[in-house]
Amino acid sequence: MQTLSVRSVVSSTRFVLGVFFILFQLWIILVPQQPLFERPAHVCIALILLFLWSPLQRDGRSTFPRALVDAALILATLGVGAYYLAEYDRLTTRMENVSPVLPQDIAAGCVFVLLLLEGARRAVGMVLVWVLLAFIAYAFWGNLLPGWLSFRGFDLDAAIEITTMTTAGVLGITTSTSVNFIFYFIMFGAAYAAVGGGQLFIDLAIRMAGRANGGTAKAAIISSSLMGSISGSAVANVVSTGVLTIPLMKKTGFPDHRAAGIEAIASTGGQIMPPVMGVAAFIMAEMLNVPYAQVALAALIPALAFYVALLLVVDLMARRDGLRAMTADEVAATKAIGPRLHLLLPPLILIGALMSGFSAAYSAVVAAASCFVVPFLRKNTRYSWKAVAEALKEAPRQAAEVAVPIAVIGVVIAVAVQSNLALKFAGSLASVAEGSLFASLLLAMVGCIIMGMGLPTVAAYIIGAVLFVPAIKDLGIPPLAAHMFIFYYCVLSMVTPPVALASFAAAAVGKAPVMKTSFSAFGLSLVAFFVPFSFIFDPAILWQGTAAEIILGGLALFASTALWAIAFGGWCGRPLSLQSRAVIGALGLTAVIAPSGSLWWIGAISAGWLLVAALALAARSSSSGLLFSAPAE
Repeated sequence: MQTLSVRSVVSSTRFVLGVFFILFQLWIILVPQQPLFERPAHVCIALILLFLWSPLQRDGRSTFPRALVDAALILATLGVGAYYLAEYDRLTTRMENVSPVLPQDIAAGCVFVLLLLEGARRAVGMVLVWVLLAFIAYAFWGNLLPGWLSFRGFDLDAAIEITTMTTAGVLGITTSTSVNFIFYFIMFGAAYAAVGGGQLFIDLAIRMAGRANGGTAKAAIISSSLMGSISGSAVANVVSTGVLTIPLMKKTGFPDHRAAGIEAIASTGGQIMPPVMGVAAFIMAEMLNVPYAQVALAALIPALAFYVALLLVVDLMARRDGLRAMTADEVAATKAIGPRLHLLLPPLILIGALMSGFSAAYSAVVAAASCFVVPFLRKNTRYSWKAVAEALKEAPRQAAEVAVPIAVIGVVIAVAVQSNLALKFAGSLASVAEGSLFASLLLAMVGCIIMGMGLPTVAAYIIGAVLFVPAIKDLGIPPLAAHMFIFYYCVLSMVTPPVALASFAAAAVGKAPVMKTSFSAFGLSLVAFFVPFSFIFDPAILWQGTAAEIILGGLALFASTALWAIAFGGWCGRPLSLQSRAVIGALGLTAVIAPSGSLWWIGAISAGWLLVAALALAARSSSSGLLFSAPAE
């Protein structure tokens, strides 16, 4: 009874504090405050919620000593919040590198960083913590390193000042993005899911694609792209949509690891799919100092190419392997779409508000509010107060799980900038690549993928942007293209073995082998793996240029990635031989990388599609030769 009472108090505290978090965020839209008030308050509330939602446990239970530790961490967080409130006037008016750093600053700063490290550990695991500890060690002992990595190091006063006492470090651009953008879009996603929006996406996708070749896989891709563009989290998307789509795929003949892999890559792609994309996209807009709508528009053509290629490759794989589509009865078993079509209004309101020039925060709030109004347009979609409570519970929890890790990544940014590590790294990369743009891009690609293994996309992107973007820009690439290149590969790191967070989640949902799922998802990601090279060499793909250039660039990308997908799908009327796939793949890759309209592109695209046409005609004959693989016995 006593344990039940404690749990009830904790649950009530989480709910009340979560509602307060929402009200605080709504208040600062109406009455904006100074950054050194908004940001510490936001992070401290998020920390307390995280400690409440993710307590120290053993065997799934919280023991009394662990509960005391959680209570101490919450009290310490309240103490940090009280410090920022009490010292607000001084912190706002002090001069960096001139005004003294007081003992209370050092004490509060050290505690704040330690709390954030523990919060990050609970939110995303130890990988990020080790990265942060490495940068903290570099801040103090960088003078011990050889060559270009060496720098004089910071003393404790300087380290605390740059990381916790200014609008840089943990209270810098990452926390600013969480305060001003991310929270509101998470709130919208939670509200929309609570009133049935996510289920509508899944049912709509089944109705659209269920009867086609590989229909269940296509339904998974469509629903995950729609839901992923709203949730912005690959792992959350896998868990929410995968519980239905993975069993459906397995039911129609997909092996368990392939079904889980398809869901993993489809959910991961949601982070590059407008209108919401992933958390990192908002940080990109802040770093570039451009409206978020501009980033979303730039991402549109590459995202569509990603999903079109993915749909094509699963279609061809299903034909090659003889996998069945859903039956009419199975499709009809989903709830009718017509009576629920009005539930598409909230995302349409969000898109309309963003495109009309309203701020991202305002657009997300209006769209979130509409989630609780639109269902009442039809009797069959009206919700209970339980749905409202679910949204009020989920939005603050998800926001806290994002806010804390990206706040502590501010330490990385502060150390990298103040030590000139970013500029030194850019120079070193340029030296290794010997000034070659293509070599530099390949090194940056590999660096992002390695760094992203085990890190959330947002963490990988921020570190990648700090380290790699300056080097790419120095080679004449526009800032938007450079940032989008890094962002894209950090997203794909979520399905790159040996550590692939989205694939691990999908394997757990689908009860599939973890590594087989990871390699399956990574293999599918290869159909769009080199898309970033296309917009590096053709800015029109990022919506930069005249209407004619943008249309030509988009069509060129679709035609190129389709060739690449045919090579991976291995079907052109009949199963293709390895030789045919290799030639089509080489031509497709050349077309993806070459600038649209260049001689290389014209030659590759023409030869590729002529070969595909010839293979389609040859498939009608009975001979196989070197063009087609022999039928399975």
